[in-house]
Amino acid sequence: MSSHLAHGLGTEPAEPDWPPLTEAEVTEVVGPARVVWRSPRPLSAAAVVECDGRRLFVKRHHVSVRTAEGLAEEHAFLRHLRARGAPVVEVLDAVARGEWTYEVHSAGAGTDLYRDALSWSPFRSPGHARAAGEALARLHLAAEGFDAPCRRAQPLVASYTVFAAEDPLRALEEYVAERPALAEGLAGFPWREDTERVLMPLYARLAPHLAGLKPLWTHNDWHASNLLWGEGGEVSTVLDFGMSDRTTAVHDLATAIERNAVQWLQPGFPVREEDAVALLDGYRSARPLTPAESAALPALLPLVHAEFALSELGYFHGVTRSAENTRLAYAYYVGHAEWFAGEGGRPLLERVRERSSMVPLR
Repeated sequence: MSSHLAHGLGTEPAEPDWPPLTEAEVTEVVGPARVVWRSPRPLSAAAVVECDGRRLFVKRHHVSVRTAEGLAEEHAFLRHLRARGAPVVEVLDAVARGEWTYEVHSAGAGTDLYRDALSWSPFRSPGHARAAGEALARLHLAAEGFDAPCRRAQPLVASYTVFAAEDPLRALEEYVAERPALAEGLAGFPWREDTERVLMPLYARLAPHLAGLKPLWTHNDWHASNLLWGEGGEVSTVLDFGMSDRTTAVHDLATAIERNAVQWLQPGFPVREEDAVALLDGYRSARPLTPAESAALPALLPLVHAEFALSELGYFHGVTRSAENTRLAYAYYVGHAEWFAGEGGRPLLERVRERSSMVPLR
């Protein structure tokens, strides 16, 4: 067993799918370097390294997940945000070597308070939730004017095309057809029937509000461990734009609530309503929601996970070849929507509905 363990799809550490970065490997990419920390995140191999007295963040992807061209899409977004004054890392390099693609960034300013936290772990306090909401709003303001098209079809991108379409079932067929590994992975599941049974009734509530949502490039993985923190509890750097794509501001806000307020890895899916409210209040203090966004937010929240769940399913089936994780990704696609449609999720949706329509507090 490797001495370096990664986060799995449960609460226990797991063997990493990808071999950890070595100092010899990193040195080939950035020059003489020393690894000071290896990330436990499971979908790539990444590390903080020291090189010539400077700390850098190096991340390695298999070419089946990210090519240099695929990385260029998110790096262009990062450069736009940085030019607009957003607190994001500096893109330093992207290197293709054999079956691997490497990206190199500055390490970012601030303390990585949540670096060992599992995804779907809660904020340490409502104060952190509010600060994260405000930072997300400011990121959206900085993102305006970046008009690149949607990203090409590739694994592990949280896109928003299926349930943004006038005909989601047709859009879903097209989405699956563009991704052969996903199509193959779905073959053993009743995905058409489950989509019509579970997700389409939720879409019916969202559909009247879609026309009022303006496209925007967004982060799409907004959780506490993708943020660095200042001494006063403020967000000092935003990390990891690997899932970014052209969606909408309210899609990104719904993702932030879904990822941080519901503890999906705990029995019964406990909800931190106070964190959802604080995050939403922080967001609205810097960027008030339009009437269309306020109406769309609680309707979009039960669907915001769907395309990334499908993207993960294609990755687990076609790249890492894990039948168990493929099954869990399908359960994610259907199960989160079922939870929001049931008694568990309704109180949170109602709280979000009430709070999003209130006059924001400055």
